[in-house]
Amino acid sequence: MAEAYIYDAVRTPRGRGKSDGSLHEVQPIQLLTSVLKEIQQRNQLNTTYVDDVIMGCVTPIGEQGADIARTAVIEAGYAESVAGVQLNRFCSSGLEAINQAAAYVMSGQVDLIVAGGVESMSRVPMGSDGGALFMNPQIVARHNIVPQGISADLIATKYGYSRKDVDTFAAESYRRATEAQKENRFYKSLVPYKDEIGITILDRDEGVRPGTTVESLGALKPAFEMMGSMGLDALALMKYADIDKINHVHHAGNSSQIVDGAAGLLIGSKEIGEKLGLKARAKIKAFAIVGSEPTIMLTGPVPAAQKVLKKAGMSISDIDLFEVNEAFAVVPLFFMDQLGVDYSKVNVNGGAIALGHPLGATGAIISATLIDEMERTGKQFGLSTLCIGGGMGIATIFERIN
Repeated sequence: MAEAYIYDAVRTPRGRGKSDGSLHEVQPIQLLTSVLKEIQQRNQLNTTYVDDVIMGCVTPIGEQGADIARTAVIEAGYAESVAGVQLNRFCSSGLEAINQAAAYVMSGQVDLIVAGGVESMSRVPMGSDGGALFMNPQIVARHNIVPQGISADLIATKYGYSRKDVDTFAAESYRRATEAQKENRFYKSLVPYKDEIGITILDRDEGVRPGTTVESLGALKPAFEMMGSMGLDALALMKYADIDKINHVHHAGNSSQIVDGAAGLLIGSKEIGEKLGLKARAKIKAFAIVGSEPTIMLTGPVPAAQKVLKKAGMSISDIDLFEVNEAFAVVPLFFMDQLGVDYSKVNVNGGAIALGHPLGATGAIISATLIDEMERTGKQFGLSTLCIGGGMGIATIFERIN
């Protein structure tokens, strides 16, 4: 079986996903086009060799509809022979795109692909597609489907994570992100977004808040308590009857930030890299996807990691660095405790609590960050994983190329 190599990784900064965010006036097609152009320019890439562009997008309607990947291919000036497809596996879409690209290359059917994702959450709001999983009353009631924030609080209650536990984790995420920005650790993959006349609109992730502490986070009110009191806690507890009451511990400060952003990785075979003079940075060793219980929803990274490690013939101790998406603080806390992973190996440059979670792009962004950090520190193996709406998990193991 052929191997899939990563030749480059590019991302935009993450802008606050609100009307006053720096990227709010930038259309999602512009974000994604900027990524494709940067990949072509800095690799002097003859795009006639690119077979396909696979892009994750969680809300593919309006400005993000009509196959935004193919639209970006055309807008970026790639060869007409380059195809494009948009996919949606909720929050894992960017990593799913990478894994599908790797599968294409490993099968020998494709030589070179750009894979990643895009989401402009300030322009196309989360949930505005009105999908049946969360909006159909019969499905919600029949399968005890609750909003993810209540699922996160359910995990915290069931496994004993206190408000102080999740706030302490969040404060450390902010501290690490602040330090990473100060030391310019994201420079390899992060490319400033500039407008059409070359003026820089944003050159760093916008959500980092230096000086965030457990005490300052403690002043924030739980975000999902009122929602839970309207019957949604009761719906969840119908499946978890051993729990008397959900302890609501998550809020805006210890949950992932709503942001805008895009990312892409250049993935191909060894032979195409040699032909085009590309230098491999990493290779994809293994990947896995799992389904998990849909009410508690967010525990999927644990079985996904176990599955991918088995596929790779590795143990958890073989992994040097982890990127575990911080959808909510309890997700990486649960992951570390269940698998015995030390926090010193996890999200060493902060995570989505401090940096943001642009849904369809996040899987690609954290993978780019992971590869950058593996190179910076000389580590060999890294694992990216995300929880997924509807009860799923995804995981991918990357190996650095010396």
